[in-house]
Amino acid sequence: MPEDEKTPGREVITDYAQAHFRYFRTADGTVYAQRNGHPVARPIRSQGTTGSHRQELMVGLFRDGHGVFNGTALKEALDLIEALALTTEVQAVHIRVAPGFDGATWLDLGRTDGQSVRIHPTGWDILTPDPREVCWRRTQLTGELPMPAKGTNGKGIDLLLRLNNFATAETECLAIAWLIGCLGPSVPVPAPFLTGPQGAGKSTSGRMLTRVIEGMSADLRRPPKDEESLTAAVAAGWITALDNLSHLGPDLSDLMCCIVTGAETLKRALFTDGDVYRARYRRPLLMTGIDVGVIRPDLAERLLPLRLERPTVRRTEAELWREFEEVLPVILGSLLDLTVQVRAAQTDIPTDLRMADFAHLCAQLDAATGLGALNAYRATLDDLNDDVIEGDLLAQTVLQHAATLDPGAVVRMTSAEWLHALTRLYSGEDCRPLPKGWPTTGKVLSDRLKRLQPTLSARGVVIEWGRTKTARYIELDCPTPPSPDQQAAF
Repeated sequence: MPEDEKTPGREVITDYAQAHFRYFRTADGTVYAQRNGHPVARPIRSQGTTGSHRQELMVGLFRDGHGVFNGTALKEALDLIEALALTTEVQAVHIRVAPGFDGATWLDLGRTDGQSVRIHPTGWDILTPDPREVCWRRTQLTGELPMPAKGTNGKGIDLLLRLNNFATAETECLAIAWLIGCLGPSVPVPAPFLTGPQGAGKSTSGRMLTRVIEGMSADLRRPPKDEESLTAAVAAGWITALDNLSHLGPDLSDLMCCIVTGAETLKRALFTDGDVYRARYRRPLLMTGIDVGVIRPDLAERLLPLRLERPTVRRTEAELWREFEEVLPVILGSLLDLTVQVRAAQTDIPTDLRMADFAHLCAQLDAATGLGALNAYRATLDDLNDDVIEGDLLAQTVLQHAATLDPGAVVRMTSAEWLHALTRLYSGEDCRPLPKGWPTTGKVLSDRLKRLQPTLSARGVVIEWGRTKTARYIELDCPTPPSPDQQAAF
């Protein structure tokens, strides 16, 4: 064939790609390729080790007898495909868990054939999702799950709890509630913090809870050194599990709050001057550790302490994980059965808790099983409030001041007047030195009180801010007197 009659390579590649793949864009403008009839999508610009679209396109062209093409032809073809895809409809891609049609949700089993679990109001099934309903994104953190077992009669839940060293039945039901919450793509769940003495199996339990959802390849990670490292890990997987935390600085604490309830990060796009890359994330978070020191109030409302105890009989790692892997299909099947029952339960939504969605899930779990998860959740939040107060001398001083007031008394002062009064109360007659971090100005005091407002409100001390014609003020209202135990603590 004369040279001028040959079809250019870029046209051959473009025609083949459009015949065998579906191309679409996400809300942030990233273009994805999805093989016809298969739910897994890959970004066309990805060079990842999990298999890029460029690689699968080259392999398909070679196996179908179209030959091998040079990099220039591939680049020109992908440039054109990307430009054409920018005019298509927007569709989201999901990692591990996704919303579906008619109130259903999907769980990606991480299989090469794309088979997934569809959880719907009347049960769950194993299907290959319609690519226009669900698009999965896979990364190196996407492990494969076994086929869940049908007809387990709930015995998988008992098997999972038997393999862990949870201290109380209340802790067990909260762990199950968290796993059910992880199967919801749009429900934020508090972050379990597995605590206990040395040798209680905190890391082992953390791995087990994570692997129920993420597969046997999932593992715990060391706390990241900076925000960028953590957000990269969060974006690449579903559950982010951090091991052996011993300290939570202000920056890491704020970032964890964002992970639990959702946030967005912006970075400058590579090789550009004015374009940006936008990443949204909200993921289940899990942590282990003996103690992390002082907990900030905003993070305390997003935590779920799960206490473990030291086992009386030790088992080898090989024996423990061999048994867990054998029963994982039964555990997953029982968890899916229970999830269907919980979602079908009709209950009122608790409106007094910060994580109202998870509180509602606990109430549904109680309606389905009678475990008492909601009361257990309230008790853990109450314990966390105590931890926050014990670690904050300003909160203790405010409660000490409230204890001197008559029931129903209202005190209104400016922030500077409050700072003087609380400082004088803390120093006492012996003029003890102020601790490090004590507020130095009225503005700093006001900001600290805003952080402590939910914690103090849980102890019957209501703080409000207002303004008169001449100045702003802070008002303290003590509608119910502190209990004798609280007064004795200070």
